Amino acid sequence: MREALEEARRALLAGEVPIGAVVALAGEIIGRGYNRPISGHDPTAHAEIVALRAAATRAGNYRLGETTLYVTVEPCLMCVGAMVHARIGTLVFGTSEPKTGAISSTIKALEHPFLNHRFEVVSGVLDADCRALLQEFFRGRRV
Repeated sequence: MREALEEARRALLAGEVPIGAVVALAGEIIGRGYNRPISGHDPTAHAEIVALRAAATRAGNYRLGETTLYVTVEPCLMCVGAMVHARIGTLVFGTSEPKTGAISSTIKALEHPFLNHRFEVVSGVLDADCRALLQEFFRGRRV
């Protein structure tokens, strides 16, 4: 999660919402990403998507079974869908997202009965650090 926080700090420096993600396989990071929708003019350039794309390229396969995706903030529905399609093994996230989180906050996407893949979820890892980075960003925007 500390590596995902470093990615989130890169987003903060770039003027993006500070969310970072890394994909690990057997203890090795194979994909990294931070939010880039503003700078990339790409609504799909969420940290999770960027990290999954990098991991799939490195693995030479869009199926990322046995991987763990670490992300600083609870993923949105689009990102959960990408994780299902990638067949990740585990999601670890830092802080919940009460407006768009699709794991446990706004909806529980993994409880949809027709999903063809589910993954383990671990939440609250370095919650305070992940939340503080978001609060710093939004506090600066509201001034």
